[in-house]
Amino acid sequence: MVDPIPDWLAALEARHLEHLTLPEVRRALQALSSLYVERRKLLPRGAALETAGKRAAFAFYYGPVHFLLVREVVRGVGAARAPVPRHLVDLGCGTGVAGAAWALECDPRPRIEAIDRNGWARAETHWTLKRLGLAGSVRRNDLGRTLAGRSGIAVAAAFTINELSAVERDAMLPRLLEAARRGGRILVVEPLATRIVPWWPEWAAAFRSAGGRADEWRLRAALPERVALLGRAAGLDPRELTGRSLYVAGG
Repeated sequence: MVDPIPDWLAALEARHLEHLTLPEVRRALQALSSLYVERRKLLPRGAALETAGKRAAFAFYYGPVHFLLVREVVRGVGAARAPVPRHLVDLGCGTGVAGAAWALECDPRPRIEAIDRNGWARAETHWTLKRLGLAGSVRRNDLGRTLAGRSGIAVAAAFTINELSAVERDAMLPRLLEAARRGGRILVVEPLATRIVPWWPEWAAAFRSAGGRADEWRLRAALPERVALLGRAAGLDPRELTGRSLYVAGG
């Protein structure tokens, strides 16, 4: 089988640097990084995707970084072991890379149901799935209602829970654990920085109590040259993939 990832990465660069120069995307990536670390209160208002430069930086830099990290986490926790769920729900899908990374590790590949509030993100996810040869649908829906009554599904929530309000986050934890009790596989991936996820100890304890695991990851990165160059130019360190994860497999 032909590996679709090199073609996807080349197409990603052509798609997002067609009308922007690398210095323009670098400045946008710096602004985006600052937003995630220092001005997080603006995230619920859609500030991360409000300009063409930020959207390009989000897709072209964070897309491959998150794809590679999630792929390694899926491998590390054994989330793609048979029998593979037929459906994979990608909550707060962004550009669709987390669900895609998980699905590509599975045989047979599950059908992806990608959910996001942002219209640009939904369109970008549709493009990602098509480019990587994955079947699925992309829509706007309430993240919690998407899981109600579902059994035997895989659920990816990558870099999503930290952007929810406290009320939304508190409601999401029992919904995810209920999906696990119904035979689902639940994978949560978040940044390693503790200040971004102060709620993590509570969630980690809940996942462990349900028979799951909590892990931290520091992995050597093998980013495409242009992606790594952009990261270095923006003052980021593209040599290492870092993150933390929660995983539980029901049934």
